[in-house]
Amino acid sequence: MTDFDDLPVLLTVPAAARILGISRAAAYRYVDSGVLPSKRLGGRIYIPRDRLREMVEAS
Repeated sequence: MTDFDDLPVLLTVPAAARILGISRAAAYRYVDSGVLPSKRLGGRIYIPRDRLREMVEAS
């Protein structure tokens, strides 16, 4: 299991995909569909660490 406290507050989509064990393309699809919570900053998409942790712990 990933130690979320050691991760940055905002993760890139590819980094979140690696943590979840899914492909980068699947992670972007989940962002587009709203399954994976995301924030857009400066044209880039980030996944909030704490929201990702909640998703992993809920599953």
